[in-house]
Amino acid sequence: MIFDHSGREVARSQREHEQILPRAGWVEHDPGEIWRCTTEVVGGALDAAGLSAADLVGLGITNQRETTVVWDVRTGEPYANAIVWQDTRTDKIAAELERGGHGELIRDRAGIPPSTYFAGGKLAWLLRNVDGVREAAEAGHARFGTIDSWLLWQLTGGSDGGRHLTDVTNASRTMLMDLTTLDWDDELLAALDVPRALLPEIVPSSHAEAYGTTRPDGPFVAELSIGAALGDQHAAMVGQVCLAAGEAKNTYGTGNFLLLNTGTEICRSENGLLTTLCYQFGDAPATYALEGSIAVTGSAVQWLRDQLGMITDAAEIETLALEVEEAAGMYFVPAFSGLFAPHWRPDARGAIVGLSRFHTRAHLARAALEAICYQSVDVVQAMEADSGVALDVLKVDGGVTTNDLCMQIQADTLGVDVSRPVVAETTALGAAYAAGLACGFWGSPEELRDNWHEDRRWTPQTTAEQRAEGQAGWTKAVQRTLDWVDV
Repeated sequence: MIFDHSGREVARSQREHEQILPRAGWVEHDPGEIWRCTTEVVGGALDAAGLSAADLVGLGITNQRETTVVWDVRTGEPYANAIVWQDTRTDKIAAELERGGHGELIRDRAGIPPSTYFAGGKLAWLLRNVDGVREAAEAGHARFGTIDSWLLWQLTGGSDGGRHLTDVTNASRTMLMDLTTLDWDDELLAALDVPRALLPEIVPSSHAEAYGTTRPDGPFVAELSIGAALGDQHAAMVGQVCLAAGEAKNTYGTGNFLLLNTGTEICRSENGLLTTLCYQFGDAPATYALEGSIAVTGSAVQWLRDQLGMITDAAEIETLALEVEEAAGMYFVPAFSGLFAPHWRPDARGAIVGLSRFHTRAHLARAALEAICYQSVDVVQAMEADSGVALDVLKVDGGVTTNDLCMQIQADTLGVDVSRPVVAETTALGAAYAAGLACGFWGSPEELRDNWHEDRRWTPQTTAEQRAEGQAGWTKAVQRTLDWVDV
């Protein structure tokens, strides 16, 4: 996506890439396909705008955070498919960490619990299970990274001198970085048996010199300054201009991610949330956040489309759900990857409960949208308990926010207004903002506030009694998903 100084979208190009599901609980991507798609959409966006790389001031990268790649630095070939953030094959590694007494160390240093979610366990799995990876790591031939690192390495030269970097936000999702020092922690590396030589250098999210430039023989066909890299949810915080302590947003994508800016203070959660980096601009102190991560929301709609064949396009879910006024007691808990925040139950699996012969596929469509919203309510309640701050409006972004019915259900289940900005793809906008700040395109973070404009607002249409009744049913449904898998 290309943006101008006012934060308006100039052009975009996008491609869907393959979701590889080799067995139950496994989710993979082809890193080579991701790089090929990246080169194609770079050209597509420039062509759509009638621009060349010379017309751009800088480049920012944002990515799905925990998806893990290990590649051969000599050839650029991945040793295996990338293990995606939703993948649950590392459940036994997470359980081993807890049983071995490392759980509290990881929570204290990294701010997150041992979980299948995070990249460190996926890296440990690749080191244990893919032939040659451990040996290559010890010989200095292998490199680890999340997708930001993979793209940065390719853009800056690949096997011919590519730079091996990651930013503080992506590093904070590995179980390997100390939140205080913003560096890899030797005790955490030892707990997961990860050689330090595999790891990228950690740099600020936005920095004029840290990332370098694209290679002229790459997709931009020019030397373009790379100014920033941020994990997608952190980029969305920047795109939503949640730059002050107490400001929050919820991104609706494959999963849902609600973040609350806590300023330069590290806020430890007592209610099942994650302590994470929000961003770091240049040499300024890091800004932190509380996060509620939900594994399956928009991907539940993909499941109805791809696995069940119930719809042919994701947008059809709204039309189908509008055929009924309510789910009529049906609840769909899409715990395909276990339950993330605030429950953290890897033993959970998906369930549809409350069924009768009265129910139709329209009711299931409605229940899927309600599941997206009820999971967010669980996180909001935990966040309010941790922070003591009650939301008066929820800023939302991401692809699912184009579903007006889902956003109305969110307002109804939360009991507060829901506000969508003019630019809903705030992850890309946030990466652009961070890159523009690094190169001086914008003079200060405060300048970005003038660019934020509301597109639409939804107001609750339910009573407190109706909300409590619906939430009670949802809580019962969640309980039915637990203790399904032995870990």
